[in-house]
Amino acid sequence: MKKVKHLLELPKAKAQLSLWKADLSEEGSFDHVIQGCSGVFHVATPMDFDSKDPENEVIKPTINGVLSIMKACVKAKTVRRLVFTSSAGTIDVAEHQKPIYDETCWSDLDFIQAKKMTGWMYFVSKTMAEQAAWKFAKESNIDFVSIIPPLVVGPFLMQSMPPSLITALSPITGNEAHYSIIKQGQFVHLDDLCRAHIFLFENSKAEGRYICASHHATILDIAKMLREKYPEYDVPTKFKDVDESLKSVEFSSKKIMDLGFEFKYSLEDMFTGAVETCREKGLLPLNSNDKK
Repeated sequence: MKKVKHLLELPKAKAQLSLWKADLSEEGSFDHVIQGCSGVFHVATPMDFDSKDPENEVIKPTINGVLSIMKACVKAKTVRRLVFTSSAGTIDVAEHQKPIYDETCWSDLDFIQAKKMTGWMYFVSKTMAEQAAWKFAKESNIDFVSIIPPLVVGPFLMQSMPPSLITALSPITGNEAHYSIIKQGQFVHLDDLCRAHIFLFENSKAEGRYICASHHATILDIAKMLREKYPEYDVPTKFKDVDESLKSVEFSSKKIMDLGFEFKYSLEDMFTGAVETCREKGLLPLNSNDKK
């Protein structure tokens, strides 16, 4: 119960929340959960960057998990739409960066497998899972929509550090392995992303893939903002292979905004919300001296 304590303590949870046990790696374990549902949001995926067996611990469970959920939707016969949380890792991981990305872009799996950069197994798993899901959706005539978030930042409920914040707050913690992910980063506030999921489920005109990114910035921009906001941390002023001429890379959210969606939160909102929540939960020291 410890893992779900924060969910059970949500307002109105007793009346409006029911928790079910299911396993992404177990075929059919979602059948009873989805029975009778009109909408399904598939937001979970294995995200273990340090896995010793990425093929069996990350990649296969991710692909098989989404297909198992889609099969359960077909069996239920009540599901009106399935909204799948994809990832920026499905569109922009390639040898050469473009200045702007849209929903037609896909990551280069051969490049990822050859390079094996930080998080490579996550990029492979999400790309292969979404491609498999689109194939299954067409074959089974499922109303399927995917939402593509970049790095998700903001306040959070869980008691441990969310994987996305290990990356986003790496200039504060000094976790250099994650710098490359935000070298030319894109970001969205957690609450904006949640609102976008509901928006895409409810909007009858929604179809296909939707990028959901409100801001783009380089690691230098992020570090400058964090230094100004939190001078008590030793945030670097320089990063290896990064100079002032580095341009940010944009993920275009034009498609979802043209449908009527509006973002509410600023880049500063995201990072201050994340840092303050981490401090409250004892996941970040109050200053750099405390961690030495």
